[in-house]
Amino acid sequence: MSAKKSIDVIIDGNMYTLSGYEEPEYLQKVAAYLNGKIDEVKGLDYYKELSRDMKTVLLELNIADDLFKARERVVNAENDISMKDQEICKLKQDLVNMNVKINELEDKVKALNKNGKAD
Repeated sequence: MSAKKSIDVIIDGNMYTLSGYEEPEYLQKVAAYLNGKIDEVKGLDYYKELSRDMKTVLLELNIADDLFKARERVVNAENDISMKDQEICKLKQDLVNMNVKINELEDKVKALNKNGKAD
């Protein structure tokens, strides 16, 4: 297991120390994502009128929305991959069947040419 790493980041103007087994660049990306979401909700017209708890819930809802949308994209991508895999298998089987048919026809042509019955 790799060593735990720590990095100081600024989130919403405050300094935090993030720790984890991920690379510092990843932890910085997480902080940058969070800052982006904070800026996004702060940009809403009614944000200043909300209580601190409501601001927190709004931020959490936006992050949860991103998570659910990302999960849906993953499921859709997995379904697309599965369908394409099935299509590839069918096409491979069709190719094998066509090669068998070609070989059969080539054998018939050779047999006809050998017997002098070719047109």
